[in-house]
Amino acid sequence: MYRFHPFLLFHLLTCLNNGQNALGSEIINGRNAPKNSMQFMASVQANTQHVCGGFLVSEDFVVTAAHCGKQNLTRVVLGTHNLTNVPDDAVIKIKQRFKHPLYKKPELGYDIMLLQLSEKARLDSKIVKKIQLPKSNNKIKNMGKCNVAGWGFTKTKGEAVDVLKVVDVPIINLDECKRKWKNVRSLPDNIICAGGSGTNKGFCKGDSGGPLVCNGMAVGVVSFNKYNCDYPNWPNIYTDISKHIAWIKDILKKKEL
Repeated sequence: MYRFHPFLLFHLLTCLNNGQNALGSEIINGRNAPKNSMQFMASVQANTQHVCGGFLVSEDFVVTAAHCGKQNLTRVVLGTHNLTNVPDDAVIKIKQRFKHPLYKKPELGYDIMLLQLSEKARLDSKIVKKIQLPKSNNKIKNMGKCNVAGWGFTKTKGEAVDVLKVVDVPIINLDECKRKWKNVRSLPDNIICAGGSGTNKGFCKGDSGGPLVCNGMAVGVVSFNKYNCDYPNWPNIYTDISKHIAWIKDILKKKEL
């Protein structure tokens, strides 16, 4: 979570990290995540600098946003909520990156990437654990309480935080979401809209790639939003994981062979 400036048409947000650009997010009007919660969260880093969020889906794979690949990603940090206190055994190097083959830029969809780790994470229900993924083309309508988490700024042009923040966000009907965005741009179908419009809660800069979690399941990946994060007029946009389950399983299966 660093200094930011817009780089996409229509002022889609970017994150400036070590001179490189990446779309990002922060948690707005959230709270500190309780200790020993959200053990699936990952800090995706370039050297020792946090770049994006991510989440563990198998012992040796983390999911994040494809646009985070603009950075020189080198490692992930697992099992810690405070990035100022990272033990050596929480750090695992990134072995390989797998961007979705149809990804071009966030506003066109397919903003999802798998990071293969150089070694398997040591799973511990109190420290590090995987998160469940949805079934293919999962229906999002009745997902109940959802939240998003990250280590980014807590307001537009604010300051980054070191302790993981989490905030509850409502799911927004896709047709309604597209209507609200229609004067800005057309939205793809393989997304989920949650938070932002109609609430001052959601994401902004610094935590792209983090999960939208509903009923303990990762259903979305933080992708993009508009410039004003504090009181936005547009819903926040997430990649719909259920639309990409076959691709995810194919990558995981091939790497197990």
